[in-house]
Amino acid sequence: MDLTWLLLHSTLALDLLGLAVRVVAIVVVPVNRRPTSAMAWLMAIFLIPYLGVIAFLLIGNPKLPAHRRRKQREVNQMILERTKGMEDVPEDDPGPAWLQSVVRLNRNLGAMPLVTGNHAHLIEDYEGSLQAMTDAIDGASTYVHCEFYILSSDATTAPFFDALERAVERGVAVKVLFDHIGSLRTPKYRRTLRHLRRIGVEWHPMLPVQPYRGRYQRPDLRNHRKLLVVDGDVAFVGSQNLIDRSYDKRSNRRRGLQWQELMVRFEGPIVGGVNALFVTDWFSETDEELAGEIGPVDPREALTSLECQVVPSGPGFDGENNLKLFNALLYNAAERISITSPYFVPDESLLEAVTTAAQRGVHVELFVSEIGDQPLVFHAQRSYYEALLRAGIRIWQYPAPYILHAKHLTVDDDIAVIGSSNMDMRSFGLNMELSVLVHGETFASELRAVEDHYRSISTELTLEAHLGRNPVAKVVDNLARLTSALQ
Repeated sequence: MDLTWLLLHSTLALDLLGLAVRVVAIVVVPVNRRPTSAMAWLMAIFLIPYLGVIAFLLIGNPKLPAHRRRKQREVNQMILERTKGMEDVPEDDPGPAWLQSVVRLNRNLGAMPLVTGNHAHLIEDYEGSLQAMTDAIDGASTYVHCEFYILSSDATTAPFFDALERAVERGVAVKVLFDHIGSLRTPKYRRTLRHLRRIGVEWHPMLPVQPYRGRYQRPDLRNHRKLLVVDGDVAFVGSQNLIDRSYDKRSNRRRGLQWQELMVRFEGPIVGGVNALFVTDWFSETDEELAGEIGPVDPREALTSLECQVVPSGPGFDGENNLKLFNALLYNAAERISITSPYFVPDESLLEAVTTAAQRGVHVELFVSEIGDQPLVFHAQRSYYEALLRAGIRIWQYPAPYILHAKHLTVDDDIAVIGSSNMDMRSFGLNMELSVLVHGETFASELRAVEDHYRSISTELTLEAHLGRNPVAKVVDNLARLTSALQ
């Protein structure tokens, strides 16, 4: 009798607790959150209340800690003050009528101005970009600022690390940042740390998840940027991490997977903007303010008329800077849009922007990989293909065993964006990213040539083929789509 009474009352207590959890969740979860994200979290909490609450407490906050956001605001204000008067698109080459408003949007959100007088060179070859960065480091005389999501010391990256060591021996100040979790998951993480210590560079992990050292934030908030700055003269930006092309994983080598990247080598005033981003991240991780320029310099000796604007984004900002940039470009495009994104998982606003562009007569195409390296993201991405195809968007699938990891966008004849940002909810809300807006017909045409190469070796996905895929795959795609909103 006593046992029955105890079980009855225990069950009642758990039911009441579960009800209380659900009621509190309805009040707490939707605050400052997208409706789709809030609904996904509420569904998880209602179906599995205790596990759902634990997951929400661990990864439910999409913002960095307050002190890091405060640092970002301080740096933004400093950049605005040091670049005052550089807000406008140059009058001698204004571009499309709407460009001024997009530049102003980026300036208001990310503080960086548009600067002219730059030179840009695209590097499509994986080993070629590593060699170009190695050569730049070998020419360094003052400093090297290196920041990558994944940094790994392996046979492929050995020449790069050797160049860092030679730079240290010459007295060059070499500073290295890498994402803690992104690099921790690589097979040679400990070896990489030992290598960095041995060659004498100054290094720090970005966004470390080390609660035993008092350093903790939501563990899936990551710094996804990839950049290298040498002496303030040259900068490299793009999609490539510092690791072997197979990402040095046995499972990838068994499948023969190879990552296809795209990097750009910049010279000119834009280098100062890229360096400002490194300086910001270094300050956020170390509280050390690096000497020298923290913003783009005035282009007194213009190399070309190429105009560029650094667009930083991530959970340290109040809004989703990269998403707003992409949407603005899609709504303003008049003739043609080409999107390359390995992980295309749009929120409602981006999906509406890209399908609306196609429906109003703009030629829209999307380049993605035929196969995926991240199953959940790959299946979530495929769940959007039907809506895209029905809107008239052409989807090109880059052939296996390559993972098309490049991230870029071209609009009409003279506007482009290139950097580290995917077009997915993770890059919009959870990752710190670096994008560069570029205005210039020459650069846009060079990027179009890269897209032409993609198209020449890719297979076009038709609506009929997509609808005819395995029924089980359809279910998995739609289930994966639900998880993409859990931010």
